[in-house]
Amino acid sequence: MKGLNGVFLIGLVLVSVVLLLALFAPFIAPYPYDRIDANAVLLPPSLEHPFGTDYLGRDVLSRVLYGARVSTIVGFISVAISTVIGMVLGAISGYFGGWVDSLIMRFVDVMLCFPTFFLILAIVSIFKPSMFNIMIIIGLTSWMTPTRLVRAEVLVIREQAYVLYAKVIGLPWWKIIMKHIIPNSFGPLLVSATMGIAQAVLVESALSFLGIGVQPPIPSWGQMLSSGKDLIDIAWWLTVFPGLAIFITVLSYNLLGEGLRRMLDPKEVEYAEK
Repeated sequence: MKGLNGVFLIGLVLVSVVLLLALFAPFIAPYPYDRIDANAVLLPPSLEHPFGTDYLGRDVLSRVLYGARVSTIVGFISVAISTVIGMVLGAISGYFGGWVDSLIMRFVDVMLCFPTFFLILAIVSIFKPSMFNIMIIIGLTSWMTPTRLVRAEVLVIREQAYVLYAKVIGLPWWKIIMKHIIPNSFGPLLVSATMGIAQAVLVESALSFLGIGVQPPIPSWGQMLSSGKDLIDIAWWLTVFPGLAIFITVLSYNLLGEGLRRMLDPKEVEYAEK
């Protein structure tokens, strides 16, 4: 396939593995994630428990696999929210220009003035911590980058002949945006969304680590890191395996996003062909 590169293929394989593990966690996990065994407390990795057990005797491998489901759901839904908002605002801003563009872009600038993570912390502290709230909050606080990317694309696309022709024949502005502009600005948006999933996984893990993210008994990698940090001297597996899961997941989406960027960038494609 033209433009395929090693970075994209590695990212695609890793993302596919993470998604498959998350999807089939109930069938792959050797034990229920909430099964407590008082006779198997803090057991090191073994054939029976490949990732060991925690302070309640729960199987760490099972909890890591179910944690992949949490991270995947939070990542995809929060990015879907931010992408839709950014796509709409960016398209309107770039298409109309003038005071509409200035108003939307100044609002984007104001939002970017606030450190995103601390803004999320402030909002989460107001609402009850839950998986649903985390997805909504991350989505509603990370739409600024997609907005700017789409706007930049639209500023170029709106001058194309097919868009000008659509205006001449009297096609409504919303049809022009939906049929001609947004479909042709998907490239940078797809790259942004892919890397945004990695960022969402990190944010969810950080919030769960602080105790204001996904709440027990639902397993989360950040939550597992938090509960295992005090036992790291005697039970290293409680932090190592969830930490590796976060690292591999974030790395896989970043590699996939970087690979997509290289494939969709004409200069990168031209360089690869040479």
